[in-house]
Amino acid sequence: MASIAIIVTGGIVRVTGSGLGCTDWPMCTGETLAPTAEMGVHGVIEFGNRLLTGALCAVVGWVIVTARLQEKPMPAVLRGGWAQFWIVVLNAVVGGVTVWMRLSPYIVAAHFLAATLLLTAAVYTWHAAYADAGADAGAGADAVAGADGPSGGGGGALPGVAAPLAPGLAARIRSLSAALVTVTALLVVVGTLATGSGPHAGDSSDVARMPFDWTAVTVVHGVLAGAVLVLAGALFSLLPRDGLGAARRKAAVFLAVLLGQGVVGLVQSLTALPSLVVMLHLLGSALVWTGVLQVHLTVRRALFGRSGPPAGAPLPPALSAATHA
Repeated sequence: MASIAIIVTGGIVRVTGSGLGCTDWPMCTGETLAPTAEMGVHGVIEFGNRLLTGALCAVVGWVIVTARLQEKPMPAVLRGGWAQFWIVVLNAVVGGVTVWMRLSPYIVAAHFLAATLLLTAAVYTWHAAYADAGADAGAGADAVAGADGPSGGGGGALPGVAAPLAPGLAARIRSLSAALVTVTALLVVVGTLATGSGPHAGDSSDVARMPFDWTAVTVVHGVLAGAVLVLAGALFSLLPRDGLGAARRKAAVFLAVLLGQGVVGLVQSLTALPSLVVMLHLLGSALVWTGVLQVHLTVRRALFGRSGPPAGAPLPPALSAATHA
């Protein structure tokens, strides 16, 4: 949630022309840490975005500490937490370079991609915590089955564990899932080129833009979105309800989010990029990237036979912390 929030607030900075609301970094001005009254609302907006980085560091610290305090070691969650910490540091530095370079569109694009990398690490951490919780639940079920013994009537597949798939079907699902993530990543990158070529440079003064034809880049962006839609539909059609039901449900949600994002993108292109619609499209891009990672990681976990915790079970502390991150 915090990783999505930092993307959205960065977009608010851009569409309100507050990118140089603070004229220096890490100080807001050459003499003050915070904006002065003369800097107006733009300084407040930019400084507020910087403060959110500090809040994000606190959330990531909570993830790391919580993972370390678990009775059962959670190395994957710990790695994910530390990855988020260093990506937050990276993103802060790139944000500073953005100010120093007076909002170069290439550095602005790198700033957004660094925020997207942070979102990637956050989703990975959440899934790592979920997988560990599922492993504990599966171990508990194994123990109960073992206690029942052969005569206990406990034979058969464990609830929530993926049923075996035909090797050919499993391979096709894996390939489609990987292709979906790859094309969606390309969609996000081309989206930064469309942004860098269009208006909303991030400041009310003249700022250089990327030397690309905005219409051509937008058409390429739309074609990639169509390819993502086709791949997501194909993956959804292959996912069986039995054993891969969670992945199928997430694929359905992803399709809905993708269609909504497409509508918002079309509206903004046909209405001269109004700020509010641009903000909705930026939020949608974060949700689309989160969704495709959710689908991919859930497919991988299901194909490896990992199960989630029982429905209605309380979240373990590390998973709760990862959710906030």
